[in-house]
Amino acid sequence: MLTFLYVLLGLATWGDGLGAAAQSIITDDTTFYGQSPPVYPSPNGTGSGDWADAYSKARALVSQMTLEEKVNLTGGISADSSCSGIIPPIERLKFPGLCLSDAGNGVRTTDFASSWASGISVGASWNRELARKRAIGMAGEFRTKGVNIALGPVVGPLGRITTSGRNWEGFSNDPYLCGALAFDTVQGIQSVGVATSTKHFIGNEQETNRNPEGNVTAVSSNIDDKTIHELYLWPFQDAVKAGTANIMCSYNRVNNSYGCSNSKTLNGLLKTELGFQGFVVSDWGAQHAGVATALAGLDMVMPSASPYWGSNLTQAVHNGSVPESRLDDMATRIIAGWYKLGQDQGFPAIGVGMPYDLSQPHQRVIAKSPSSKEILIQGAIESHVLVKNTNNALPLKSPKLISLFGYSAKSFDQYTPWAGGWNGGQESLAPVDLVQNGVESHTQIAANGTLISGGGSGANMPAYVSSPAQALSQRAYEDDTSLWWDFHSGNPKVDQSSDACIVVGNAFASEGWDRVGLHDDFTDALINNVASQCNNTIVVFHNAGVRLVDQFIDHPNVTALIFAHLPGQDSGRALTSILYGDVNPSGKLPYSVPRNESDYGALQNETHPDGIYELFPQSDFSEGIYIDYRDFDAKNITPRYEFGFGLSYTTFKFSGLQISAVEGADTSEYPSKPIVEGGHEDLWDNLVKVSATVTNTGSVAGAEVAQLYVGIPNGPVKQLRGFAKPVLQPGESTVVNFELTRRDLSTWDVVAQNWLLQGGDYSIFVGSSSRDLPLTGTLTV
Repeated sequence: MLTFLYVLLGLATWGDGLGAAAQSIITDDTTFYGQSPPVYPSPNGTGSGDWADAYSKARALVSQMTLEEKVNLTGGISADSSCSGIIPPIERLKFPGLCLSDAGNGVRTTDFASSWASGISVGASWNRELARKRAIGMAGEFRTKGVNIALGPVVGPLGRITTSGRNWEGFSNDPYLCGALAFDTVQGIQSVGVATSTKHFIGNEQETNRNPEGNVTAVSSNIDDKTIHELYLWPFQDAVKAGTANIMCSYNRVNNSYGCSNSKTLNGLLKTELGFQGFVVSDWGAQHAGVATALAGLDMVMPSASPYWGSNLTQAVHNGSVPESRLDDMATRIIAGWYKLGQDQGFPAIGVGMPYDLSQPHQRVIAKSPSSKEILIQGAIESHVLVKNTNNALPLKSPKLISLFGYSAKSFDQYTPWAGGWNGGQESLAPVDLVQNGVESHTQIAANGTLISGGGSGANMPAYVSSPAQALSQRAYEDDTSLWWDFHSGNPKVDQSSDACIVVGNAFASEGWDRVGLHDDFTDALINNVASQCNNTIVVFHNAGVRLVDQFIDHPNVTALIFAHLPGQDSGRALTSILYGDVNPSGKLPYSVPRNESDYGALQNETHPDGIYELFPQSDFSEGIYIDYRDFDAKNITPRYEFGFGLSYTTFKFSGLQISAVEGADTSEYPSKPIVEGGHEDLWDNLVKVSATVTNTGSVAGAEVAQLYVGIPNGPVKQLRGFAKPVLQPGESTVVNFELTRRDLSTWDVVAQNWLLQGGDYSIFVGSSSRDLPLTGTLTV
């Protein structure tokens, strides 16, 4: 069988694969040489567009540096700081150095910060304005703490593997939704003068074997040319278009070449095709060669220059292995980003609020701001997606007695800098979740309390935690309601006077490992046990990814289901406001929820080393662009809850679809204008305008996400290509407008190596989810 199954389908790939005759375990990496095409030399940054002034200043500064000073810019050092990475200062040139720090959901490993809604929750909001405001608020905290580069947002993993441990850090497994929210996040963060490090480039779709261990290499994501452009590169392209100052290369191999030494992806896709002007930093410990990574387009290595760079890079320049022009480009790209973000003027001292040890005396730097309160709570509210509401069980109607169950309803027991997992999102893990029979295990749930983020470097630092139990207790006080609770039993008894029973569970995920399942027996049994005694059982999940529900969802007494995702520190307050109808839920699923694991086929779980690939694990992306709803549509699989689905306490109607070509638009087959940040300039030309009317036909105010899908010839049935989220009063109507660019309507031509705008009919769909699209029309190109 060929490594690249697309060869069998006649689609272009980046390698010839392996012959079926190979039987013995492969022990030599040279077997895979050439599967990722070489692209050399690494292109110099040009300073195009709004980078011109920054590049001019950077070139002037770099020209004054010694060889050793330029080399010192390219590698991290150890320092008495909790910054994730430090670039040392060049004092004689008044360059103060750089602090790079985690992560995409807020600043980590410090005090006086906030726990923002995580990436998956931003995806569930489908709210670009809110994403931008969140980004600005987060960036204010990074800046105050003296962090030059925030290590986020995450757009890779995209979400190919359902159980992938880091899906929750990103926005959505749809590249358009992910890319749009990444664009606004990059622009929001960088508007405050903090650089973004958009990550992980590219194909980092599983945690298992993400790094080499012993004599086993990191997993290789084997991705064909069409798929990498139309799916995995797409949101990175949006981030580059937005001006991201940094891209982080990934741990995994891509077509059997490590992500941080892959000249095709770094020199070819990123720096040439997308016209990227910033610098590339390695993920922490992702560098596995010296000269090769420099020539392939890596500009900075973290957390340390050693063992490959530092003095070795100096020597490589001296002996001609690395041209000094390549080193100059590395240094220029790094310094240009510093100038472009205005960090040469009035920026706090690097890492000023990032003390190494909080138990020692340190300067108190309060980063959280009262101005962020409204954004934090709104982000938490729009994190929630209501997917079932039988007989209008919600909102609650003056209940006299509520019974509250489930481990995720309470706050975790410890939260200090000396508690386990305090800076890695593991506060909610109970001891039994971490170790079983003396052996470390990976759990599906976090049984020690409410889940406000996932685990690993993408976690954030709550200033406080509003748990569901705390918020409901406060509401009980205000409304003179009674409240029972049991956070531990899997089969609690229920007071038959209860007006409602609320069960709060979670689904945990973390960097470092992939999830061991998509539902757990304990929580499913708890829900069914409560529902067997209570005819108004409301289920809430704090879920760091897809959570299957078919073990209980058809129980007649389960009247409502909410996917709360990872709402951050205002979790309980947000949930309670939704339960009581103080606010109207408006979240939509940024992924599909199928009925069974088998609906995913091979994409449920990660790839493991096996067979002849025991030492070189191979993950063949043989499904191409068909993941999530694209795949379900192609296979006629009906999910339990489709991509883009979410209920409201009101109802909406769609009408008046209008489709028109932009006058004078160029509809030639291929883009022809020069490459700017984000690719060919005319890829971003608007070719088509689409509009529709949305009306609130219910009795309460609410927001609806109007979604536009396009059926591109010779492609999936439909692909998301636009969304808008108007807030409407009862009876109010508004017109939502969408603009379709050349890029939106194109497909990647593997022969021409360009985006092809095909002639023919394009189907246009508008509605409230990927499967509720009452408005349809046709666009002819």
